[in-house]
Amino acid sequence: MAHSKSDSKPDSSTIEQMHLVPDLFAPTIVKKATRDGFGKGLVELTEQNPNIWALSADVSESSRTHWFAEKFPDRFVQVGVAEQNMAGAGAGIAACGKTVFISSFGAFSPGRNFDQIRVCVCYNKVNVKIHGSHTGVSVGPDGASHEILEDLAMMRALPDMIVIAPADMEEAKKATLEVGKLFGPAYIRTSRENSALFTTPQTPFKIGKANVYRDGSDLAIFACGLQVYEALKAAEELKKPENGALDVAVIGCHTIKPIDKETIVKYAKKCEILMSAEDHQVDGGLGSAIAEVLCSVYPAPLYRHGMYRRFAESGNCSDLYKKYELDAAGIVKHAKLAMKLKK
Repeated sequence: MAHSKSDSKPDSSTIEQMHLVPDLFAPTIVKKATRDGFGKGLVELTEQNPNIWALSADVSESSRTHWFAEKFPDRFVQVGVAEQNMAGAGAGIAACGKTVFISSFGAFSPGRNFDQIRVCVCYNKVNVKIHGSHTGVSVGPDGASHEILEDLAMMRALPDMIVIAPADMEEAKKATLEVGKLFGPAYIRTSRENSALFTTPQTPFKIGKANVYRDGSDLAIFACGLQVYEALKAAEELKKPENGALDVAVIGCHTIKPIDKETIVKYAKKCEILMSAEDHQVDGGLGSAIAEVLCSVYPAPLYRHGMYRRFAESGNCSDLYKKYELDAAGIVKHAKLAMKLKK
């Protein structure tokens, strides 16, 4: 389907704020894991704030808290394979006036300590930040049991909880620095897999404000985590005549809660069709958060794309993304299906 607003041009302010690498799709693009951004951000934050503490559940190297432990051993606690104790101990340290980061694989925290996060952290309103590493299908080599696909739904249901799913290493670093400046609980979701580093230190980051990386008038794809880069690649394919010559906007929605209602409504009015893309169950994550905005503020069709109410398999990330259509090619396929809703 050819778009009806072919003469429309991207907003100049949007272009100025993109700050992408010179060639977004270069074969030599740098790849770094978002968990690296968390680890680097935590160290930088602690260099500025002596009240920061960190706890790990026996996966400090994997979750990148080992960089913190090496530099600030007197403020690091290794609790062992005891995620529930980690949340409780973290809440106790926070109650003494500290800012605490607790870190493990997402399958274990919040996967196994949700009750302690709910009661010890959120109910008591203490300053604990939860880092869930190795999330989504992208952690495939660690096994299907480790592929937490429900964590966004779990965490955004908790009162006062900020929920962030960074798109690349740089954004994960910024997210860590920003939540460290705020009082109250927050959840940062990162990935094991090395992924494209396509933003820069100058790319804007504000909690609760989405980044418009590409403007468009036919379809707006809201994505989080590794799907942001995949959506950008998909948008390039979708503009080709053989794929419908579609003018596709790509919005990086790093903050799942609080969601950016203003940008959602803006593109619902502009494109009259939205699509979400995430490495998470389609129920309860980014797509559901967007649907809640649309049904209460500006009703418009939404096509939710992610894991369709199923568990995944073990395997490497690229194979699993292809199988479950979470890569650029899969997003292209589902974007075409989304356009049928616009009709």
